[in-house]
Amino acid sequence: MVKLLVREKESIQEAVRRFRKLVERSGIKKEMRRREYYEKPSETNRRARLRAERRSKRNRMLASAKR
Repeated sequence: MVKLLVREKESIQEAVRRFRKLVERSGIKKEMRRREYYEKPSETNRRARLRAERRSKRNRMLASAKR
């Protein structure tokens, strides 16, 4: 949950800008987009597997570049 205390003499525009930054940093928007539609468990697993494959490939590339 994001809480924003409006400062003294702070304009509404500044408070809204700070609120947007807080929401973005907390990951609420990302979570909302992810939950917008139902995703089958197989799709979730597939996405996680592909992410892991990309990560391992990137790590292998970096390790070979350091040699």
